Amino acid sequence: MCRSHPIEAAAIATLFGSLLACVAPAALAAPVVHNDESLASDRPEAWAMTWVAASTFFTAFGSTPSLDRGRFAAAAELGAVPRLSADDQRVGFDGVKQEDLNRSPVFGRLRVMAGIGDGWVAEIAWTPPLEIDRAKPRDLFAAAIGRRVLDRGGATLSLRAFGQHGEAEGDITCPARLAEVNDPVRNPYGCRAASDDRIALDYYGVDAVAGWSAVGWIWHVDVAAVRTELAVDVDALTFDVRDRSRLTSRSIVPWIAAGASRALDARWRIGVEALYVPLDVRRGVGAARRYDPFATARVQLRYRFD
Repeated sequence: MCRSHPIEAAAIATLFGSLLACVAPAALAAPVVHNDESLASDRPEAWAMTWVAASTFFTAFGSTPSLDRGRFAAAAELGAVPRLSADDQRVGFDGVKQEDLNRSPVFGRLRVMAGIGDGWVAEIAWTPPLEIDRAKPRDLFAAAIGRRVLDRGGATLSLRAFGQHGEAEGDITCPARLAEVNDPVRNPYGCRAASDDRIALDYYGVDAVAGWSAVGWIWHVDVAAVRTELAVDVDALTFDVRDRSRLTSRSIVPWIAAGASRALDARWRIGVEALYVPLDVRRGVGAARRYDPFATARVQLRYRFD
């Protein structure tokens, strides 16, 4: 009978141990679930997605500026993001689970406008990826093209097409503060770690902006129709299961915005605006539809390069 050499036995043991180290993590990995859904526009999850997108809607903030070809203007704007009540945040699983939606109190972007000839003005906007309370935008860009179709006696009418592409991320379905909390009252869905959830904030639409001069201000009303193409990608470890569900929502929603701007000097202009987005929601299976709109106020500071 052959006797194993000590060196060979040690080598085999080392190899066997290495194989176990590689196989064990895979064997112990949490099972993954994909509960993908395309949601009706009045489902609570879809309402929350549209509510978040509404905070980013690319309003005209006044009539299309009069810019000759090759002339530019730049602007920075900031809008309030309203806080939701505990009941309003109960949107997960068709209105059962409370999601942590109250993160950034503001939304902002930077804009550049350029005259491209024959009265047409092109715009591009970008939201800086600033993290607030573990949530931040990612590659969030908006663009528009428009022109004045009426400019007579201090009254204007502008038409514009616009769109946005990009996303935001955060630990929404499983906030970091609940990770490994063993209290079933505080952590009823068994969050084991901070989730890495992402929402695609894509939309496009058209709007019409009426403007007029009065008492030293330029006033405007902006009416739009927006096609939203929203999606949430969940990445959450709950109990011993990793949730990688994808929820999508497609709808057409209107907005109305109204505000005014005033010249500070030959180049600087400040403006304020209120935005209103009508939204409906059914909070729970079989529940009656409820009117629950989005409303906010914004401010913009614009500089014209002459």
